[in-house]
Amino acid sequence: MTAIVVIAHAPLASALRACVAHVFPDDVGCVQALDVPATDQVDAVFEQAKALLPSHGEALVLTDMFGATPANVASRLASVGGCRVLAGVNLPMLLRAVCYRDQPVDQLVIKAVAGGTQGIMPVVLTAPQNQPKRAHDPQDHHHQQ
Repeated sequence: MTAIVVIAHAPLASALRACVAHVFPDDVGCVQALDVPATDQVDAVFEQAKALLPSHGEALVLTDMFGATPANVASRLASVGGCRVLAGVNLPMLLRAVCYRDQPVDQLVIKAVAGGTQGIMPVVLTAPQNQPKRAHDPQDHHHQQ
């Protein structure tokens, strides 16, 4: 099974892991989180991140924003071997990764990207279901001035 490591600006990594614990309490153990404070240096964070990787097997590292310190640390982890990195983590991406972590890492990457992108959508306000739409009455003044 592929290990999942989330490296993000503090406190996002821990918050995402807490969401996994809420949705999949039995599976939260497969997710490691590393919050990166603004003051931390890449070398120090890299050593902390490397310690979260499994001693054998593959890992999927999810990071928040390409080009920032967490992503730079994650890209250095990719050179360690057995590690794939995705930037732009969101909750749908992470949940999809947890659900499919038993698949080969290349398939897991595809599933995680699909979950992340399909989880982004515009939300449109609509009238409550089964409620007739009321015509506007100019005599109705229910708003405050």
